[in-house]
Amino acid sequence: MEKYYDVVIIGAGPGGIYSAYELMKLRPDFKIAVFESGNPLIKRKCPIDGDKIKSCISCETCSIMSGFGGAGAFSDGKYNITNDFGGTLYEYVGRDKATELMKYVDEINMTHGGEGTKLYTTAGSALKKRCIQNKLTLLDASVRHLGTDKNYIVLGNMYDEMKDNIDFFFRTPIEKVERKENGEYEVIFKDGCVECRDCIISVGRSGSKWMQKVCQEMKIPTKSNRVDLGVRVELPAVVFEDITNDLYEGKIVYRTHKFEDAVRTFCMNPHGAVVNENTNGIITVNGHSYEDPELQTDNTNFALLVSKHFSEPFKDSNEYGESIAKLSNMLGGGVIVQRFGDLERGRRSNAKRIEEGTVRPTLKATPGDLSLVLPKRLLDGIIEMIYALDKIAPGTANDDTLLYGVEVKFYNMEVSVNENLETIYPGLYCIGDGSGVTHSLSHASASGVYVARHIADIR
Repeated sequence: MEKYYDVVIIGAGPGGIYSAYELMKLRPDFKIAVFESGNPLIKRKCPIDGDKIKSCISCETCSIMSGFGGAGAFSDGKYNITNDFGGTLYEYVGRDKATELMKYVDEINMTHGGEGTKLYTTAGSALKKRCIQNKLTLLDASVRHLGTDKNYIVLGNMYDEMKDNIDFFFRTPIEKVERKENGEYEVIFKDGCVECRDCIISVGRSGSKWMQKVCQEMKIPTKSNRVDLGVRVELPAVVFEDITNDLYEGKIVYRTHKFEDAVRTFCMNPHGAVVNENTNGIITVNGHSYEDPELQTDNTNFALLVSKHFSEPFKDSNEYGESIAKLSNMLGGGVIVQRFGDLERGRRSNAKRIEEGTVRPTLKATPGDLSLVLPKRLLDGIIEMIYALDKIAPGTANDDTLLYGVEVKFYNMEVSVNENLETIYPGLYCIGDGSGVTHSLSHASASGVYVARHIADIR
């Protein structure tokens, strides 16, 4: 291991990967190191097999959430090219620049194994009119769907290109970052430390607590961010095929009649599977889908989420989300699943009713009652949204539609950064979802490219 690097990158998620890749291309003379708390891509494997191991066993490092590729490595590989959602990168770099960066990331993906995948768009979609007629809003976006399988290939090819030019250190969580008197940085881990001129922090959502600690220690200003709470819906793929065949993923927003809360669809997975997710020991739910037809299922799943942002006197939105997820874990031993019809009738689901239903669950979860977990206001909004979606996709509100809970999207507190995504300390950058600025694969990756270009220019 070198003792000094031009640039040290903390975190090998999308932001860290694309910043390393761009620096390697622009400044091959730089010595670059990437530190990652998880495993290399090839060693990332969740032990849950549905047979011998049916639920999370709390591995020392979660292969779903950490490792090369970050939490997005085993996502369904959706890159949304838009400024309408996925983060606020455009507020720092401008809308045109943000879009250009996301398109550049798409070009890299296409030359590293993503070629042949489809780029969907909402432009000219008849669905937009149908949504408006039913008090729903379809957000504008272009969506590149790689699929979990091709996303893995892209990441593998990028790593193969970088591994001989960049020093990667896996299973090496960083304990502390300190600024030296000469304005450079010392990056400290369990068995030693390295020094660098520039440090890029890209720790993702799973690094939210660590990021908070660093900001407190270094007195970097932050402000609270939101938390998204809700359920993952699973239903027969044919119910949503008019939407998914045309758009792949429809980002649809509904404002509830009762409370005027915004409920939105998120992470739509046509012919996909529902999966567990482990964030700091808390088991939540997510969804994946695949490009390979042989890996596809007969179901489509998507999240229905409501955003909550707290200010006074309680400010920790993530803590609120964690407490609800912990309650679900306590009652269900992990993820809870409930038929929509049972929820409407005020009764818990049991194994018999789910077995007799028409929707075959793709995740082994505990039958239960989500009304004992989610606050009434959130649950009322989700139920309203299901009936609203039923008007554009009849069958959504069927009794046998499955709801898995809880789904929580934790957002890091927003770190104070300037137009270069640089903190109050020159040469210390915070990017990706760990910064609270981005909330998606495309925005996180774009932020990495942006900072890499800035460092390459000024050095």
